[in-house]
Amino acid sequence: MTSSQACDNRQVPSCTRPLWQGRQHRWCVVIPVINEGLRIHNLLGRMAALKIADSADIIVVDGGSTDGSLALDDLLRLGVRGLLVKTGAGKLSAQLRCAYAFALDQGYVGVITIDGNDKDDPQAIASFIAALEQGVDFVQASRFIDGGIAENTPAARDFAIRFIHAPMLSLFSGFKWTDTTQGYRAYSRKLLLDPDLALFRDVFVTYELLAYLSYRAPKLGYRCVELPTVRRYPKGEVPTKISSVRGNLAVLRVLFRACLGFYNP
Repeated sequence: MTSSQACDNRQVPSCTRPLWQGRQHRWCVVIPVINEGLRIHNLLGRMAALKIADSADIIVVDGGSTDGSLALDDLLRLGVRGLLVKTGAGKLSAQLRCAYAFALDQGYVGVITIDGNDKDDPQAIASFIAALEQGVDFVQASRFIDGGIAENTPAARDFAIRFIHAPMLSLFSGFKWTDTTQGYRAYSRKLLLDPDLALFRDVFVTYELLAYLSYRAPKLGYRCVELPTVRRYPKGEVPTKISSVRGNLAVLRVLFRACLGFYNP
């Protein structure tokens, strides 16, 4: 794929496809990773134990790992059907554009995303699929609603989500969000294809897509829900690609720009 690929003028970063076994199910689980080491193996092992591959195809989208954690033999053994490797510019949002474009091209009717750092409980994937089957367009995982669990969340991050990020997106989108920074989500095919969302644009490079979709989808009338999930940070470690000061400031800048309509098509 190239950034100018497709008859609908999608802007999709270039990527390679080292592994693809074909579509088996209507749904796919997309896992963005970069240098996750044993964490991605732990997550895939948990998904294998839950037999996630019996109901959804598992696709890993790599942002350019150099740690040797994505050996094809290991991925196949753990039930992965596809591996995409982004070779073009950009970070998380660029990886997601690669994966969403691929999923749409393969005919999936819904996409679930879960971070590859093993903080989220994949058991909730079944409830995400059930919500999509019932006509929901956007499912957001939440550790902060009844039934959800937040464990070892860094205090500064907990404060920022509860009192800045989620309230701002709730105010500007018109939908009551409680947990808006994490990527454990599900989207319908209809939402991903909507030209009024226009998510296949090069303006989405880092964390823009997460804030933008939370802001824009409710305003366009899509059915959105939050479902309770478990999000556990390991003690003494914060597995994230967001640096403590500079990265968090960048996330807040993206938030303000999203809420002010900067990313609208």
